[in-house]
Amino acid sequence: MDDSLSLLVIGPHPDDCSIKAGGIAARYVEAGHDVTFLSVTDGSAGHHEMDRPSLAARRKRETEAVAETLGVDYEWFGVRDGELEPTLALRERLIRFIRRLDPDLVLGPRPNDYHPDHRYCAQVVRDAAYMLIVPNVCPDVPPIDSMPVIGYVADGFTKPTPFDPDVVVDVSSVEAAKLDALHCHESQMYEWLPYTYGALDAVPEGDAERRAWLADDGVEHLVSVTEMNVADRFRDLLRERYGDDADGITHAEAVEISEYGAPLDAATRERLFFMSVTHD
Repeated sequence: MDDSLSLLVIGPHPDDCSIKAGGIAARYVEAGHDVTFLSVTDGSAGHHEMDRPSLAARRKRETEAVAETLGVDYEWFGVRDGELEPTLALRERLIRFIRRLDPDLVLGPRPNDYHPDHRYCAQVVRDAAYMLIVPNVCPDVPPIDSMPVIGYVADGFTKPTPFDPDVVVDVSSVEAAKLDALHCHESQMYEWLPYTYGALDAVPEGDAERRAWLADDGVEHLVSVTEMNVADRFRDLLRERYGDDADGITHAEAVEISEYGAPLDAATRERLFFMSVTHD
C-alpha cells in the first residue's frame, strides 16, 4: 500500500503559501510526501517602487528559490495581481489542475479577508470543490475518485466569523526551513511588507543580517499583520493535542476544515496531520 501523501497549498500571491503553511509543507517534505505550492496571481502589484513586469519576473524567481529551498513544486497561474476574479474560466483551470494533481489535502485562504485577491481565491476553491468529482464538468480531464480534505489557513479576521481551527500542529522543528523559504521572498519580506507597516528603515542591508532580522523583529511584524505564528493564540488546543509538551512549542500552524471537501474523521486527521511534537 502506498502511504505517500500529496499536499496542495493555494496562495493568492507568491508569498502566501510560505507564510501560512510553510511549516506544514516542510513537515510533509521531511516525511517524504509530495508538496505543491500554487500562486494564483503574479504578485505584480506588491511593491512601492518596482513596475509590474519587473516585479512579476522577480517574484517568479523568488518562487523558484522557495521550491529549491523547501523541496516543493511551485506552480504559477499568473493572474494579474489585484485583479483576480472568481470567473468560470479560472474555476475550470483550477478544477483541471487539482484533478491532475489529485491531492489528499488542499489548503488555502478563508473567504472573509481584507484583500480581494484572497477572498476571490477562496471563492474559486469553494466553487471548484464539488465539481472535482463531476464527470461532465471539464470532461477532458477525468474526475478524481474521492474528494480531498480542504482546509483554511489561519487568519486574524473576526467578521462575519473568526477563524476556528480544527487542527493545530507543532512546526517548531522546521521553523528555520520556513524562515529560509520566507527569506527567498525578499521583495516582500524586506521591502514591500516593511514598507506597508512603516518599518522599512529597520531592515538591515546584508543578506545574513536580513535573515537574522527576519527571525527576530521581522517575524514579530509578520505575526502582527498576518497572524503567521498561531502557537500562543491556540495554546489550549495545542495542549489538547500534545499535553504538557505543548508549553514548549514555539511555532505552530492551524487549519480550519472546510465543509466543501471530504470530512476529517479521526483516521484521516491522524493520516494528514501526523505531526508529533518536535521541540526539545
